[in-house]
Amino acid sequence: MRLSRRALLAAATAATSLPAASPAAASPHRASLRTGFERLAADGYALLDGRPVGIVTNPTGVTRDVRHVVDVMHADERVNLVAVFGPEHGFRGTAQAGGSEGRYDDPATGLPVYDTYLKSGQPLADVFTASGVDTVVFDIQDVGARFYTYIWTLYDCMEAAALAGKRFVVLDRPNPVTGRAALGPVLHKEFATFVGRQPIAQAHGMTVAELARLFEGEFLTAPVDLETVTMTGWRRSWFYDACGLPWVPPSPNMPTPDTALVYSGTCLLEGTNLSEGRGTTRPFELLGADGVDGRWAAAVNELGLPGVRFREAYFAPAFSKYQGKTIGGVQVHVHDRAAFDPVRTGIALLVTAKRVFDGFAWRSDGWIDKLTGSARVRTLIDAGADTDEVVADWQPELAAFRRTRRHYLLYE
Repeated sequence: MRLSRRALLAAATAATSLPAASPAAASPHRASLRTGFERLAADGYALLDGRPVGIVTNPTGVTRDVRHVVDVMHADERVNLVAVFGPEHGFRGTAQAGGSEGRYDDPATGLPVYDTYLKSGQPLADVFTASGVDTVVFDIQDVGARFYTYIWTLYDCMEAAALAGKRFVVLDRPNPVTGRAALGPVLHKEFATFVGRQPIAQAHGMTVAELARLFEGEFLTAPVDLETVTMTGWRRSWFYDACGLPWVPPSPNMPTPDTALVYSGTCLLEGTNLSEGRGTTRPFELLGADGVDGRWAAAVNELGLPGVRFREAYFAPAFSKYQGKTIGGVQVHVHDRAAFDPVRTGIALLVTAKRVFDGFAWRSDGWIDKLTGSARVRTLIDAGADTDEVVADWQPELAAFRRTRRHYLLYE
């Protein structure tokens, strides 16, 4: 008797619907963590109730044994999976920043893959309607920064689901840089873009399910039929390596959890003429430009920022800014994650770079204002403010966001 690929995968899924923790996850707290998808599967997908389902996901949507959830769900007769929706970088993650994979049929499953990147409102609602789904599921690993676009894909898809009359289910995953606190400036609405749709802090300190609750409670203009499948066993104080889960790069320039740790601060260099390390093996940790020398590392080390040191470094990006040219700069070395403040560090790097590098310039398209959420950071630095003065400026709005944020947290 010949078995189809779907039948073979279904047998494997039935045998391992809740895979055992890996040897690296042997400690009791790691073994107890279950993601939203693991809980959904363990419950026999009862929440989906056999309805036509589409899923918004990318390469991070994996099980503990690194099978993709689309493959797992497609192989399971209890799930009526009929569509996949790809965000920036695409469902299979092949596109670089600012790109997507377009509309195609997935070779592995035959499922239609629809492109959501840069779609919102009624056009995205029309995509959901055309796909024939009843329920839209979201399962993507976030990294905790306001300008990481997947959380705005979440927001746009929630808004579109409301317009199209679709159910919306969010499967939660850990915030890899902890959920201890919100940090940094809060977006001003007049600076809203796809790297920040709504007024949240630059490092939000929330999981995607918590953000979905926040979006529904504070920002959506129409109600959405929202369900969140929370994790069990996760603590807000955990960094990603405490979770016992495999790390899959959420985007091509987010190769490790170490990248995520610094990203909410050092991505600010993207708003300048300095390289943020794209095209190197340590993006967002290697920073520099043509003409930068050891004075930058010395200047930022003099500040004594908690939990971090800076090494004079030279590198040649393989693509992006300064492609193929050897440039000078710094490498960011975090030695105490608990003490490290990525946003303050990012501001300190901007302040010192402007002081020691004669060639320093902001990008002409105002990208720094879009990243920080207002013109305040740029104008203060241009006026000669130091790191403490810039950070002090956003404290009132951050305190207000923290008060709002508390109402939507799901974990201790």
